Amino acid sequence: MNTPAVAQKLVSLCQQGKFNEAMEATYASSIVSVEGFDMGSMPRETRGLDNVRKKAQWWEQNHTVHSCKVAGPFMALDKFAVTFDLDVTDKATGKRMQMSEVAVYTVEGDKIVHEEFLYKQ
Repeated sequence: MNTPAVAQKLVSLCQQGKFNEAMEATYASSIVSVEGFDMGSMPRETRGLDNVRKKAQWWEQNHTVHSCKVAGPFMALDKFAVTFDLDVTDKATGKRMQMSEVAVYTVEGDKIVHEEFLYKQ
């Protein structure tokens, strides 16, 4: 797959709420994932697919996602961006919040090797 095909696959699966399937289908085993801010018990930078899976499990265990709107991809050679607008509740505090983020992905070959999340303040 080329970058547009990888991007379309990720966006399509995420729009269907299949986030774990999107990760398995499009991420390289050596992926580097960078968050826009410190998430407390999780590091800002996560390396390797197994650790990114653990980060996703942590997110699912600690948040209830009420809705997620996915838009994109926005393309540029070996990179693409996707916007995510989420309505989530933090399970520990019960605080419900709306979040907007842009994810910027870098593709090598047919897999995503780097992702970085930028958050709207």
